[in-house]
Amino acid sequence: MQTAGVLVVTIDNAPVNALSADVRGGLMAALAAAEGDAEIRAVVVTGAGKTFIGGADIKEFGKPPVEPMLPAVIDRLEGFSKPVVAALNGAALGGGLEVALGCHHRIAASGAKLGLPEVKLGIVPGAGGTQRLPRLTGIPAAIDIIASGRMVPAAEALSLGIVDAVATENLLDAAVAAAADLAGKSLRRTAELAVPTSTAEENEAAAAKARARAKGQTSPLEAVRLVLATQNAAFADGIADERATFLRLRDSQEAAALRHVFFAERAAAKVEGLEGVEPRPVSTIGVVGTGLMGSGIAVAALDAGYTVIGIEQTSEAAEKGKERITALLDRNLKSGRIDAKGKAERLSRLIVSGNIGNLAKADLVIEAVFDDLDVKTLLFQRLDGIVRPDAILATNTSYLDPDVIAAATQHPERVLGLHFFSPANVMKLLEVVRGAKTLPDVLATGLAVARKLNKLPIVTGVCEGFIGNRIFSAYRREAEFLLEDGALPQDIDAAMEAYGMAMGPFAVFDLAGLEIAWARRKRQAATRDPAARYVDIPDRLCEAGRFGQKSGRGWYRYVDGKRTIDPAVTELIEASRAAKGLTPRAIDADEIVSRLLKAMADEGQALLAEGIAARASDIDLVMINGYGFPAYRGGPMFAAAAKAGAA
Repeated sequence: MQTAGVLVVTIDNAPVNALSADVRGGLMAALAAAEGDAEIRAVVVTGAGKTFIGGADIKEFGKPPVEPMLPAVIDRLEGFSKPVVAALNGAALGGGLEVALGCHHRIAASGAKLGLPEVKLGIVPGAGGTQRLPRLTGIPAAIDIIASGRMVPAAEALSLGIVDAVATENLLDAAVAAAADLAGKSLRRTAELAVPTSTAEENEAAAAKARARAKGQTSPLEAVRLVLATQNAAFADGIADERATFLRLRDSQEAAALRHVFFAERAAAKVEGLEGVEPRPVSTIGVVGTGLMGSGIAVAALDAGYTVIGIEQTSEAAEKGKERITALLDRNLKSGRIDAKGKAERLSRLIVSGNIGNLAKADLVIEAVFDDLDVKTLLFQRLDGIVRPDAILATNTSYLDPDVIAAATQHPERVLGLHFFSPANVMKLLEVVRGAKTLPDVLATGLAVARKLNKLPIVTGVCEGFIGNRIFSAYRREAEFLLEDGALPQDIDAAMEAYGMAMGPFAVFDLAGLEIAWARRKRQAATRDPAARYVDIPDRLCEAGRFGQKSGRGWYRYVDGKRTIDPAVTELIEASRAAKGLTPRAIDADEIVSRLLKAMADEGQALLAEGIAARASDIDLVMINGYGFPAYRGGPMFAAAAKAGAA
């Protein structure tokens, strides 16, 4: 489209205007046409729909490159003799932002978001992002944006100098006017700009923060290195270094793992048996129990725009529950996630009371009461007589059998599991449990609500612990075997944290509290196979009142919240080994990691064989998003397959 001597080039490649070979070729053809037409004095590049350019075309992942390559397209844009203005109508991500950085002027719609998220795929920007962005923002801000992969809102992008203006009304009119105004004038080419001055201390502070956040991942470290190099290296040298780094990382195991996670999330959305099934409408969610878990669920639902009815046993308990929910909203207010108006609006959609009859208005009721079978079944029987016939009932149990709970109701077909992870308003993972009699539209509703809550829903069948806790139990069991064989808690934790786990297993046990697993072991004692290997060290700890961080003592001792090695635990472990006649041996970090990964992968294979998990990648997503498994390792199933492939 041509307006007043300005050629408007619109990228229309649904659904996200990805930079496919056809789009790259189209941009080159448009520039060639503009160059050869004397009536065209300037060019505007924009996107159709709600996205400017969403980045690379995932259909091209792993395939041979097709000309023109993106760096050549951006060089052509930047070196163009006529003004080129980027009109960012929506998200400009990865190569999309790199295209914008190559333009001479950038105007963003007020709702646009910009980012270079390549580190989330184990790579770095490969078309000039690490070299052009610092020339606009300065080094500290560029390190923050590129090494984190975060999205930058339009207003922040303006303050940082990434865009030159934010259009509050008609973006395209503003872009055309700016392009016409630039015609015939000297053009500002980003590659030719000097990097804004910042002190060595400022640069190093930003770099140190990014390195700490990387937690062993390579690509953020390389991004930091490339951005820091802009203060001294010539642009051409920096671009060559960036491209070489991009190509090297693209072929790395880390990038393969993160691509696996990316595609795994897409695969998880495809659930067998739900083709064409419509979810039931949900606008009001009931939450029974407003303790730590229930209050988090309530806040997640309020954030998603639902009306929430919280239920407690008494008016006094309800008042305390409302205080907990309000405190979580206050925390979000303090952190800037919401403003005062947003908090007030959320509270206007919240009712917390001791009258369970209020749940008659709910479309979906989620119980978050004590994890006891009798407590939950009695509650569900009571709910049967309160909620509408079309309302859905969900249990948040971690280990109990949802089918047993459902069987106690008049309508087991409307019952499913929604297993949240604490804190429920923060953790991304949500296991959606398909019961034996759960109707397809009930399951579809659970998934739809989960997505609206901004969760990653993974469908699981019914077994003790579902996917995550069952694998975590195997992980715990193998960690305890390692103790008897010769390792100590601090050795095992150090090995797994070096591997990339957010916390080692014994630090996690202390954080969660040892008494929960102890109670479960005592319940299972009567049915435990007497021939099966059983480690009694955790029982001895609990008998000594060592319940973890909450008691100041567990696998470690805690002084002012700081974790320290406790010789008393070492003595207890040694005594247990001696009582069983076990001779400890030295166990190195490689063996620790190998055994723990194998324990998880083997249990995962059992879940697949039993039909509890639909696919191996679902298991990986559960462990990454619920249990701190490093995404850049791909998950235990991916890691096991990669190891087998390398053998």
